[in-house]
Amino acid sequence: MKMTLVILAAGMGNRYGGLKQIDPVGKNGEFIIDYSIYDAIQAGFNKIVFIIKEENLEVFQQTIGNRISNKIQVEYAFQRMDDIPEGVIIPKDRVKPLGTAQALLSCEGLVKENFAVINADDFYGRESYQLVADFLKKLSKKTDKLQFCMIGYILKNTLTDHGHVARGICETDKDGFLSHIVERTRIEKKDGKVAFFEEETGYEFVDENSTVSMNFWGFTPEIFSEIRKEMKGFFEANKANLKTVEYLLPSEMQNLIGNGVCDVKVIPTHGQWFGVTYANDKPKVVEYIQKLTADHVYPEKL
Repeated sequence: MKMTLVILAAGMGNRYGGLKQIDPVGKNGEFIIDYSIYDAIQAGFNKIVFIIKEENLEVFQQTIGNRISNKIQVEYAFQRMDDIPEGVIIPKDRVKPLGTAQALLSCEGLVKENFAVINADDFYGRESYQLVADFLKKLSKKTDKLQFCMIGYILKNTLTDHGHVARGICETDKDGFLSHIVERTRIEKKDGKVAFFEEETGYEFVDENSTVSMNFWGFTPEIFSEIRKEMKGFFEANKANLKTVEYLLPSEMQNLIGNGVCDVKVIPTHGQWFGVTYANDKPKVVEYIQKLTADHVYPEKL
């Protein structure tokens, strides 16, 4: 069965201070993306699509694509500011990408099979890839609603010691399907607890054992047409804020669930997330990768 891994890699890395997707964390110069691809291949994925900024194509090919293309099919898609509905005008001075849901449309022409989506700069752990692959392999087309999935992490396992992060805080129904998800863009450790910050209400504490989305989704190709249907309404509703607003996957999933379009199975993992949101996160990631290598989860050289 053909399955694709779509890697969102168009983020600018402002808080990190550079193009963090290609900053080595392994002993032999491996990037976090390399470990993601290794885990995906082990789980049965057989195609990779990188969503990047077009100006980064050459550096991605030279540093990542060319060295893995003999192991797995590699494609590139470009997130563009002009891939928006007619009538929507994005300010000319906007630099930041338009969000993960809009980014996903970049690969619509390249992905015709069931697929998973991840962030380029997040280390998700081997188990997560196998769980999503198992879900996608078992999908039946004879259902009233579209069937998607999401890996659910425990919030306290996904935080950094060096600042705030964005997480989709989730609620599930009794059968383990996503019933509500809200993106909190400023979650951080505060006074020994976990809190999120909103301009209108200030800090609000949240249960550290909450289930959160780390943007690891499993989709069927029908997701593309659903995003296109919703996108115009999103940008029209936010036309006063087009310089900064982002069209994000958690928001899109909440809309589709609320409209009865899809069911999203939340697949729990107790795995430890690691990422490089900030430059000071890197030493911890390097240490963790070294431990996994010493424990023979990964070979000395991928």
